[in-house]
Amino acid sequence: MTQPEDRCFKDQTILVTGASRGIGRAISERFAHSGARIAIHFNTHAQEAADVLASLPGRDHACFAANLADATSRRSLVESVIATMGVPDVLVNNAGLYQLTPFNQSDEQVWINTFRSLVEINLVAPAHLAYLTARAMVEQARPGRIINIGSRGAFRGEPDAPGYGSAKAGLHALTQSLALALGPYHISVTAVAPGWVETDMAGPHLLGSRGSEIRNQSPLGRVAQPKEVAAAVAYLAGAEAEYATGAVLDLNGASYLR
Repeated sequence: MTQPEDRCFKDQTILVTGASRGIGRAISERFAHSGARIAIHFNTHAQEAADVLASLPGRDHACFAANLADATSRRSLVESVIATMGVPDVLVNNAGLYQLTPFNQSDEQVWINTFRSLVEINLVAPAHLAYLTARAMVEQARPGRIINIGSRGAFRGEPDAPGYGSAKAGLHALTQSLALALGPYHISVTAVAPGWVETDMAGPHLLGSRGSEIRNQSPLGRVAQPKEVAAAVAYLAGAEAEYATGAVLDLNGASYLR
């Protein structure tokens, strides 16, 4: 895909979670083409992360494995990135988990366990990583950006995945709370709230019987491309977007308006 030729992120360190595929890969590519060094986080997709690393232009990128469901692993991730590449200039909390638990098809224990795991990955992990990264930024008196990948589902509801919708709503609230807390330190905190995006995770839905219905939720008759989410993230990370702190940017093709 066509990439920007500007170097507005030259020599900056960008930590992207869930960067081995999909939206995370597109975000990594966007920043790398703008001169940044990318800290590519992955959990189980080691080969995909290695492929991303090999494909990125520039140099000094690196891969970091971490299970974001585990607090110790999250702490080790941030410490390893800092030790290897320095304090990140930008943290992109992209990694997420989606799992269906329809109310009338899930027993109590499955429903509550799934809810907890979705909140842990989609809300607690980004909060913890934001805390650790912001503390490092403040200690070095460095401005920075924290960008969270939220969801349209936080606003319109996720009846078959209530843990996901609840966690993403919490992530948007976290974004605004941290924007207020970290603004005095010149750390801007924002979020992007996509609808459907054409990724491997969405593939079974888009190729299945609901594909046409999903695409037609937008008057554009399509879903988003990962590069479109990456472009929004790059804008929010840029020097001219500091005053956008606290914003949650809808990116759903007018499929849900609020």
